[in-house]
Amino acid sequence: MPRPASGSAPARSTVLVVEDDPSIRTLLTSALGAAGHHVVAAVTGQEAMFKAGDSRPDLIVLDVMLPDADGFDLPRQLRAQGLYTPVLFLTARTEVEDRIIGLSSGGDDYVTKPFHVQEVLLRIRAILRRTGASARAADGARPPLRYGDLVLDADAHTVHRAGRPLKLSPTEFRLLACLMARADRVLDKGEILQEVWRYDFAGDTRIVDTYIKNLRRKIDATAPALIHTVRGVGYCLRRSVEDSAESSRS
Repeated sequence: MPRPASGSAPARSTVLVVEDDPSIRTLLTSALGAAGHHVVAAVTGQEAMFKAGDSRPDLIVLDVMLPDADGFDLPRQLRAQGLYTPVLFLTARTEVEDRIIGLSSGGDDYVTKPFHVQEVLLRIRAILRRTGASARAADGARPPLRYGDLVLDADAHTVHRAGRPLKLSPTEFRLLACLMARADRVLDKGEILQEVWRYDFAGDTRIVDTYIKNLRRKIDATAPALIHTVRGVGYCLRRSVEDSAESSRS
């Protein structure tokens, strides 16, 4: 299906809404359709997996409490099938720990119920912008980011280390791009939150720690380590920590 280009978020992005509550599902599909999106709806986790593979959506709005599945598990199942679609979780769970679990499982944002439709639309717009859904229509190709044997190609959405392809979630990809664009510079957690998530995550920076840990398992599985912790400050991408007595591995 052709998707006309737009100066901001795509005017015809495909959004998969996975929600078993018919009233909420109708509300979201109507609002998204009115906002110019092509909407696909699913009621169960099984149906969501099928429709995600069939429609290849630009974004998934996913209820955590589904009749046949834990919504937090679906992003992992999607990645196992090679689908790295951004996910916006909808849930009645309000604890910070639940939000961290959700985002760490592969989600890109988190909205608690009850919610305002306008907030959901704004979050969707922000996710589509930062995950590159609108970049498909951008003029010209962006050169790959390179640091040592690490290469990130934003246009192809690929990452290689020492020639080995790495599979990253959309948020892990953005986090790595943030670090590589500022290689050898120490970034504090607040700066990373603003750059990668584009909003203040309620002042809680543990989500950054969680994603750094996940990213290290993939990026630094091949020595030497590139992602380093600077105690009391934040994180840095560099080849060596010998030039900083404060740096250490966490």
